[in-house]
Amino acid sequence: MRKKLAFVLSGGGAHGALQVGALRALFEAGIIPDMLVGTSIGAVNSALIAIYGLNLAGIEKLSQAWFDIKNNNLMTSNFLWLGMRTLLGYKDESSMVQLRKYLTSNGLSENVTFGELKKLELYLVAADLKNGSALIYGNDPEQSIMEGVLGSAALPPWMHPLQINGHYLVDGGVVSNLPIEPALSQKASHIYALDLFNSGAPSEEINSYKQLINQVVQTYLNRQRDLELKLAKAVGIPVEDILLFDNTIPPFWDFNKTEELIERGYEITRRALLDIKKDFPGKKLVTGLVKMFRIPG
Repeated sequence: MRKKLAFVLSGGGAHGALQVGALRALFEAGIIPDMLVGTSIGAVNSALIAIYGLNLAGIEKLSQAWFDIKNNNLMTSNFLWLGMRTLLGYKDESSMVQLRKYLTSNGLSENVTFGELKKLELYLVAADLKNGSALIYGNDPEQSIMEGVLGSAALPPWMHPLQINGHYLVDGGVVSNLPIEPALSQKASHIYALDLFNSGAPSEEINSYKQLINQVVQTYLNRQRDLELKLAKAVGIPVEDILLFDNTIPPFWDFNKTEELIERGYEITRRALLDIKKDFPGKKLVTGLVKMFRIPG
């Protein structure tokens, strides 16, 4: 069986800029994946870099696409409006329209299918509420990449679920925020996980309903992540979990720190690569690391 190196890109809203820097560090080190698996903003990054190319020129295009995000108001911080809209059952699809427009203006055509990616496997994870399960885009070469991104990134209450072909799709983080299990299902043999979620202990006292919701979500995603990491270990697939989050970064709906987060993701990943002591998947990686970090010998 052919070995397949997978990058899995988690959800995390504006924190996805960290993944841009992380990808740059990995590419500079000569670590090029055979497979990309993304959830939510990780699906956006995965789809765009797959279109642009797995190289530094592609990273430059992805960086420019991120600088364009804050001009599109993809995630409002008006929580009063979000709450009232949800309580009143108002169906507002403007955010989905804005995301579609943003993707189109940054190179992802409506008509591009997964089958057009000849040198790379791309899988995008959405949650199908009708079936209560994950829906993985990418197995059908005729499927639209745009549809996969929209389904994977439909995060309530910011975006209304995507209803299409009998599915009722919401953000893939509901079923797999760090999509290790989907990568395993596609026969990944080695995984680099670009993890945007805070996996540590709660950092604040629970003195409000908002804090309560935050901690419920954190606990749920921590448990989900731990189970997927344990599954990979149980089946003998190595996972390099690169934790990009720290408590100093802005909220996940704030896209105003893009340049800072790209650089931070780059530096975190450079340091993480130095700490990885396992066998590297190929001579090219070893050569890249020696050149990048001037490792003796």
